[in-house]
Amino acid sequence: MERIHLKKAIVLGATGGTGSVIAAELVKRGVKTVIFGRSRAKLERLAGRLGNPKHLTMATGDAFKPEDIMSAAGDAEVLFHCANVPYHEMVSKLVPLGEAVMEAVVRKNLKVVAVDGIYPYGKRQSDYVTEEHPKQPHTKKGKTRLKFEQMVFDRRWGNVQRMIVRLPDYYGPTANEASYLGGTLEAIAAGKMAFFIGNMTVPREYVYLPDAAKMIVELADHDSAYGQNWNIPGAGIISGRDNVRIAREASGKSKPVIPLGRVGLSVLGLFVPVMKEIIEMLYLTKEPLTLSGEKYKKHIGPIPATSFKEGITETIHALQSN
Repeated sequence: MERIHLKKAIVLGATGGTGSVIAAELVKRGVKTVIFGRSRAKLERLAGRLGNPKHLTMATGDAFKPEDIMSAAGDAEVLFHCANVPYHEMVSKLVPLGEAVMEAVVRKNLKVVAVDGIYPYGKRQSDYVTEEHPKQPHTKKGKTRLKFEQMVFDRRWGNVQRMIVRLPDYYGPTANEASYLGGTLEAIAAGKMAFFIGNMTVPREYVYLPDAAKMIVELADHDSAYGQNWNIPGAGIISGRDNVRIAREASGKSKPVIPLGRVGLSVLGLFVPVMKEIIEMLYLTKEPLTLSGEKYKKHIGPIPATSFKEGITETIHALQSN
């Protein structure tokens, strides 16, 4: 695959879990980077963590407004679409957000890398899910995510070069409420009682966010990677029990961790409405999907795969230091 030798990029949703690690990876590679978000204070904190390099630019704006994106992008070549909507607003706002981004991309003639998840695949139909796995979502969120994919690849955007990268659930120091595991590790790091969403005995796939960022930026730098979906696999599968054991060992604390199924999420949903929204996705904790990385290995190279022991330990220590 031919390299682009990326020189400048813009990251939408740069202060989120995926956006911040992608920005860090771009900066590490010496790529001029525009970090775009709604909060100047959050952008400044991110810039501080990145060391405030000279080639880093902050831009505040609303990702629902193409003009804001266009103004911030300048002479960027690639846009990383990491902006997201609140979980409980996904059905109504995800596609309109994507349309605003694509309008800006068309008008600025940018390449676009859209970061997404595994919901469109629906229920597992093979042991390892390749990019050709049938997309037969049976949940509201899965159907919405499939509409998002169809919108990204719609012909109305002309010859824009675009790709979608798909992550399983993820973890890392920047993981936030968009990650099922993120909240669990944050609570363990703080020495508080924690909740674990789903079954704690069934092994599931997680990707360490710094590993994901390396793969995503590498794909973005290859011209022929565009026009396709790409899986971003983790380092394997691990049970909730083992997740918690490693996290407790790293934190030096052992407060209770309570698994949440349908009943627990329903009760919590009385106080935290977003919890109700997770219920329809619980099938992924009982019959989890495991992504195949064969396409990436064939066309790009080895998959970065930090072990769960190392990744979870690093995450806990980083959360504690923050």
